Amino acid sequence: MSTKPYYIVDVFAETKYAGNQLAVFRNAAAISDHEMQQIARETNYSETTFILSDEPRNGGFDVRIFTPSEEVPFAGHPTLGTAFIIRNEILNGRAEKVLLNLKVGQIPVSFSPDGYSWMRQIQPTFGSQHLPETFAPILGLELADFDGRFPIQEVSTGLPFFIVPLKTIQALKKAKVNRERCFELVRRTEAKGILVFCPQTHQQGNDLSVRVFVDYFGIPEDPATGSGNGCLAGYLAHYRYFGQPWVDARVEQGYEISRPSLLLLKSQETADGIAIDVGGKSVLVARGEFM
Repeated sequence: MSTKPYYIVDVFAETKYAGNQLAVFRNAAAISDHEMQQIARETNYSETTFILSDEPRNGGFDVRIFTPSEEVPFAGHPTLGTAFIIRNEILNGRAEKVLLNLKVGQIPVSFSPDGYSWMRQIQPTFGSQHLPETFAPILGLELADFDGRFPIQEVSTGLPFFIVPLKTIQALKKAKVNRERCFELVRRTEAKGILVFCPQTHQQGNDLSVRVFVDYFGIPEDPATGSGNGCLAGYLAHYRYFGQPWVDARVEQGYEISRPSLLLLKSQETADGIAIDVGGKSVLVARGEFM
């Protein structure tokens, strides 16, 4: 029986046992699509990734990403965490940049001396806007909880999210998804995940607090969501949330589920579009073999 080497990484984590957990499998070309999905369901993390080969192709490493319920073309913390494993376990820690060949395209991840890694996400697209009256019953909130200065909108940098601005951290804390109402909506829309955010934070020095609900992918609440926060970074720049077309923000997530996470967002809107970078730290927790 052949074994399958794998690693467990905490991503967007300042310390071990925080951030978002990720299982990374190596030399996975021989694993079938069906078994990849079974493994992702077995680990039951938000995502599990499979590096198909230790050898690069077109300058990048072929990687597939699975949630417990299906494969996705892009996700943020799997991108950073998998690049971290490639750099440290395959490239012996020498690379300053790693390219991942994902379903959404080739995504670069760069590494800085302070221990943070950064991924450049693709250009955001802005989809349909929605009324607070639609989301209030989905999230168990009152209309007064929504920040009416900014729209609720579908945004994508490879994986679409509803970006939902709230006024206070009290509103953020009490948000609770009604699965039936949520599924009624997401069956009709491109976006499947909901990101709610507010300008009040748990920790001093952070700029925004975020929660992300992805019940559609089998993830009731995600501890740290790089793809969703990339969409948020584009949204913040586009709507001048901080009063200018650029963003340099510290975003906290995961406090409500005891997985505190820190994501760094940088974005800038110019005539050529919106450049988005999402950064964070990764911590190796374990390595082993699946039988």
